[in-house]
Amino acid sequence: MNLGETKRAWIVGAVGAALALVPALALRGFTVDDALIPARYAHHLARGLGYRFNAGGPVTDGVTALGWAPLLAPFAAAGPLAALRAAKAIGLVAWAIAAGLLAVAVDRSSDRPARFSALALVPVSAPLAAWSVAGLETGLVTALACAAVALRAIGRTRAGIACAAIAAGLRPELLPWVIVVAAAPDPAGVRAVVTPAWARVGAAAAPFVAVALLRSMVFGRAAPLAQLAKPADLVLGARYALACFLLTGPILLVAPRAFLRLGGWPRAVVASVFVHFVAVGLAGGDWMPLSRLVVPALPATVLGAAYVAAAAPAGWIASMATAARLGLVVSAAAWVMATVGPAAARVGADRLAVIEELTPALAASRVVATLDVGWVGAATPATLVDLAGVTDPAIAALPGGHTSKHVPPALLGTREVDTLVLLLDEGQPLATPWTASRFSRAVERRLAALPGADAELEPTAVSTRSRLRYVVLRRRAPAAASAARAGQGPTIAARD
Repeated sequence: MNLGETKRAWIVGAVGAALALVPALALRGFTVDDALIPARYAHHLARGLGYRFNAGGPVTDGVTALGWAPLLAPFAAAGPLAALRAAKAIGLVAWAIAAGLLAVAVDRSSDRPARFSALALVPVSAPLAAWSVAGLETGLVTALACAAVALRAIGRTRAGIACAAIAAGLRPELLPWVIVVAAAPDPAGVRAVVTPAWARVGAAAAPFVAVALLRSMVFGRAAPLAQLAKPADLVLGARYALACFLLTGPILLVAPRAFLRLGGWPRAVVASVFVHFVAVGLAGGDWMPLSRLVVPALPATVLGAAYVAAAAPAGWIASMATAARLGLVVSAAAWVMATVGPAAARVGADRLAVIEELTPALAASRVVATLDVGWVGAATPATLVDLAGVTDPAIAALPGGHTSKHVPPALLGTREVDTLVLLLDEGQPLATPWTASRFSRAVERRLAALPGADAELEPTAVSTRSRLRYVVLRRRAPAAASAARAGQGPTIAARD
């Protein structure tokens, strides 16, 4: 590469990074409760307590990306919130660097100016921006997936395969996408190290296999605990994949002849996106906002769109068709950014406000049961009973989804739960008695409906955020509970 090409690469890369950074910084307040789960694991690692969600509890498989919490541990000594801040910074920086590589790959995809139109997807994509700063591993995984296709596109085969391999090791549903990317031939016109397809696929799949074996040895299951806690629903998965596809996929829909005009590598990039949509559908989709599971494949969508635009035949009809596909996808993405983006940007501040508000109410708690263990784990060092089962194998194995587990009352008694944290429906007040309140999820409604629940537990605090109306319920003193439950049946605090 001569000096002029190097200078151009740096300029184009800087533009690509800026296209990613601006929306990501605008949505830097976005996060999800689950981001604080690996943050708590990381905090315990930093304290020398081991890979545990509860400081005095067992080693459990509560993080799908097995290496994510250890990566955060050096930044987590001050607590889960410190780990979260580090996670958000890591995601942001990694995505900005990868977006720069993506822009360079787009620049080198052809000599046709139309190739640059694909980069319009980057600044308008709320999922790419939000998940890069959410604090989960998604930002890093997306950056790795982006680097994988970008590096392969510019002839850096081994580096690209390494990035793809790490991504598959962190997120198992990415394995089919990684196999397609690894098996694809090198792009025409680039000088790359010639490696057999089987060797590339083997290298790319090795971390996935290693993580599965490690999980089997340590936790007794090759699959992440989340798979057991959140069983896949193929119908919901198909709807999820279809909805995500409608927002991004049309830009890659071309006539069979146009698809065949693409070279082997561009065809593989386009095919990998469709393969990933199928894999996400079979995995059962996801409950998190902004299409989390498909985000790692969005950079490949951008590069594929550049190839498709560059390969379109000359003539105004083909040009109009390309422009229409791009306009449809960019408009849909911009609409999501405009309508969902502002609310997404406020999520982190709202969550931090709840933590600050309810920390005093949890100060005396020893064992807290709740569905949203992320923020509760940042608010108290107490032992947590994860009613979703995401960090608890015994509860994960119970019937139901992660918000509808059939938790037996005796389990809470056996675990010596003294505090319960439940979420009210949005905007709903706390009723009198509290058991008459409208709670948000099935587990919470079942617990509130148990005989004697009002006698055993009394509300001590309610958060003031309308969208996050959490109620802290504390066990009554024995004498008060006995008087209140006279004549009632078993309660949620009953002990064996």
